[in-house]
Amino acid sequence: MLSEKDLLGLKNLKAAEIEEILSRAEEMKRALVAKKIKKTLDGKTLVVLFYENSTRTRTSFELAGKYLGANVVNISVATSSVQKGETLIDTGKTLDAMKVDFFAIRHQMAGAPALLAKNVKASVINGGDGMHEHPTQALLDMLTLKEKFGRIAGLKVAILGDIKHSRVALSNLFGLKKLGAEVVMYAPATMIPAELEKFGAKIAKSREEALDGADGVMGLRIQLERQNGGLFPSLGEYSRFYGIKRELLKYAKPNAVIMHPGPVNRGVELPPELIDGAQSAIEEQVTSGVAVRMAVLQMLSEYKGVRK
Repeated sequence: MLSEKDLLGLKNLKAAEIEEILSRAEEMKRALVAKKIKKTLDGKTLVVLFYENSTRTRTSFELAGKYLGANVVNISVATSSVQKGETLIDTGKTLDAMKVDFFAIRHQMAGAPALLAKNVKASVINGGDGMHEHPTQALLDMLTLKEKFGRIAGLKVAILGDIKHSRVALSNLFGLKKLGAEVVMYAPATMIPAELEKFGAKIAKSREEALDGADGVMGLRIQLERQNGGLFPSLGEYSRFYGIKRELLKYAKPNAVIMHPGPVNRGVELPPELIDGAQSAIEEQVTSGVAVRMAVLQMLSEYKGVRK
């Protein structure tokens, strides 16, 4: 049972809550694969409100709601009243008055989902806010690891890439640490926020150190759309000195799993032979994403607290 009506991040979730989500997601994934899904959200309504472009996350939320029997409404911000100057709060209150049960929101500003949650009775799920958090992505990453190794505690997870601009990295750090994993990060110095060590991350001095003994190896997309330039010389230079190469996997454990939140810049963060190789769990992560979002929707529908 979740203690709040919303899922805004993993920083404030208890370890037991994360474990319950993962356990419920495992059940959902089995039902999803077997195509034996109970319509537990029949009569409920999910609004997918994305202020940023997305394929995987948006579609995953839509399918999660539909598989559980909910009515799913996809709001196109480009053609909505937002373009007329309507604020996020007014948009939320208007839709809330239509008796919506859930919002899945992605927004370019950190804190936007929390602002929406304070102003609506419906449950709000953060689908990624600025450079803050992306909780359901981290949960699906953890589900992928749990299915592979049977546990999270004691695993070493190496995260390499554009950590500074990555809400995925931050949510994974919060979640993995709460469940007892070691998190090691590596990137150019210009892409490593200083506060990460305060949250429990170990900052490696090389790719070899980051990958040494790793159970999970996660590449992060170079987010050119969030950068002002100058953080690294070129994509080619980045790939050469910071990308995850096949020859570097000898430092990780033989059964290490390769992950990436997608979309992948092929040949930059990861070469095609790793993306499509036997150790890759990138496609499996996508399936896990639907299961996690189904679990979150169902658990939020069971919330027994007061909705302001």
